[in-house]
Amino acid sequence: MSEDVFVRTAPAPVPPRPPLSRHRDFRLLWLGETTNRVGINITTVAMPLVAVVTLNASTLSVSVLAAAPWLPWLLIGLPAGAWVDRMRRRPLMLVCNFSSVLLLASVPAAAWLGVLTMTHLLVVALLNGLAAVFFGISYKVYVPSIVDRDQLQDANARLQGSESVAQVAGLGGGGLLAQGFGAVSGLLVNAGTFLFSALCLLGIRSREPLPEPSHERTPLRRDIREGLQHTVRDPYLRVLTAYGTVTNLLLTAYQAILPVFVIRQLGVPEGATGWLLASSSIGGILGAAGAKRVTARWGTARGLLVATAATAPFALLIPMAGKGPMLAALVAGSALLALGVVLANVIQGAFRQRYCPPHLLGRITACISVANFGAIPFGSLLGGVLGTALGLRPTLWLLTAGLAVSPLLLLIGPLRGRRDLPAAPGGS
Repeated sequence: MSEDVFVRTAPAPVPPRPPLSRHRDFRLLWLGETTNRVGINITTVAMPLVAVVTLNASTLSVSVLAAAPWLPWLLIGLPAGAWVDRMRRRPLMLVCNFSSVLLLASVPAAAWLGVLTMTHLLVVALLNGLAAVFFGISYKVYVPSIVDRDQLQDANARLQGSESVAQVAGLGGGGLLAQGFGAVSGLLVNAGTFLFSALCLLGIRSREPLPEPSHERTPLRRDIREGLQHTVRDPYLRVLTAYGTVTNLLLTAYQAILPVFVIRQLGVPEGATGWLLASSSIGGILGAAGAKRVTARWGTARGLLVATAATAPFALLIPMAGKGPMLAALVAGSALLALGVVLANVIQGAFRQRYCPPHLLGRITACISVANFGAIPFGSLLGGVLGTALGLRPTLWLLTAGLAVSPLLLLIGPLRGRRDLPAAPGGS
């Protein structure tokens, strides 16, 4: 009786992925994510301008509107991370983009019908923020399925750099749209950016891995708890999350009152306000471009410390701004602050994508994002309350002083004794 002989054949070698400069799918994701960010930044300028100019809203009302898009991170951020780990990411991002198109188009429609209210703006901001939660988690988890591990830092540098370019284009474009067409009508162009982003995502050819089969899934609550425990117990993730949360709280507190300060105290016209606020993104572009050089010279851990400690104190230039030539203080302080923030984001983004277990990446990303972005509505409200109680310029002094010393938080954890961040938990 003969036996069947099974010959184990070696799997066919997987061809290496092309460099990012010739990586078609990454270019489409990059372009789609950048355009999505342009749209978000146009919204950041256009919605407050609609509130200030069209509805004559108060400082506190504008701060509440600025907080609204970030509130969904607190309400649904943690389960969103668990859901993203269970779903295909590209279809989810498409739904988010198409939802933003409809939401933003509803504002000019309501205005033309004479029924636009602050309540309408708040609802649009909240739902648009909900779409941003799922899009933001999804694309960060989607990147490693498109590029190789050794391309992650370069990919994140490009994505962070394009976010800074998107900030310049979005904030500046938001001001120009408001000047040329009116803040309300400019939101139609804003809706078009999300439509273009969706078209870019539709062009991606890479097959995304299928989600885990439903019969192997654990309960959602257990998934959320697992992501939370991993984030809180890990010494690197814990300190980076704490630093990001405090920084975002202070950044958004001063940014929430900055448009009111620029328009009402410095006398800058509406159309120029967007460009002035966008000027900080020049530093962000330089930070993204210089991340590779900084980490090559100092390492990822030490480079993170150097970048933040060397740039954060320049935030104190912002409350020194005045009319005429003294506007340069606002531009310089914002740009240098953004340089350090974006450089730190590039380093942290690549670190998390390499360091975190792949099956937990969506949940860990959500936990960190909930802490970081969940601080934003509180920061916006804090800026509005302090600005109303103390005045705009004293509030700016208080908040930027906090930003100047915030890098000290990074010295609490294990980063201070390392040149490079580890590649895996427990790694050297």
